[in-house]
Amino acid sequence: MTTNILTTETLLSDDDIGQYLLDNPDFFSRNPEILVQMQGPIAADRGDGVVDFQSAMVDRLRDEIQNLTACTQDVIETSRTNMTYLTRTHAAVLALLSAQDAAHMARIITDDLPLLLDVDAVVFGFEQDTKAEAALRLPGVRMLPFSYLDAQIGEGGDVALIRDMLDDGTIFGDEHVDIRSAALARLRPSATTAGGLIALGSNMSGAFHAGQGTDLLNFLARVSEKLFQKWLSTP
Repeated sequence: MTTNILTTETLLSDDDIGQYLLDNPDFFSRNPEILVQMQGPIAADRGDGVVDFQSAMVDRLRDEIQNLTACTQDVIETSRTNMTYLTRTHAAVLALLSAQDAAHMARIITDDLPLLLDVDAVVFGFEQDTKAEAALRLPGVRMLPFSYLDAQIGEGGDVALIRDMLDDGTIFGDEHVDIRSAALARLRPSATTAGGLIALGSNMSGAFHAGQGTDLLNFLARVSEKLFQKWLSTP
């Protein structure tokens, strides 16, 4: 059997292309990236005072497609970032759950969580009152003035995200000179334990800000307070 091979280049005419598009009206819907590259006809006055706006319509459609592409990319990047935060938070919680006692948990917070959460410092503290005696024995604990939490987080509030942190060392101790932004979460271990906080610090101003979500930080704080309740109540 002989196979015929077409060796001459077949060229499509404008009529051929036009007829194909008419036969496939959804072509540009399925291939929007091609439409973006198309050059529309130049708008011109037809002579009777009526201007052909077809070019403007094509340009507008092209802009909408480009904007949609950019929005899609933003959604993808945001999803990736959120997944990274979620994974880091889960790793931090698993580390906390591995603590053998209160002192071990305190060291995990100050030594391990900065690496796991990709921040420059993580500290915790309790307000100074008669309920804080057990917490005083924990390594790295920051002792906070009475009512300090309400002043920093807001009365009854759970989380505060601070774009530009001004700390005199009360929260971050000697590291306060480098901390420029912070996330503070209130801890309520129990009715018989002093109120406390867990604080994430960054050396970059604006790393934390009011527009960010707080669900993961709240989750980390709630796990921490349950563990503090467990360990601080253990003789």
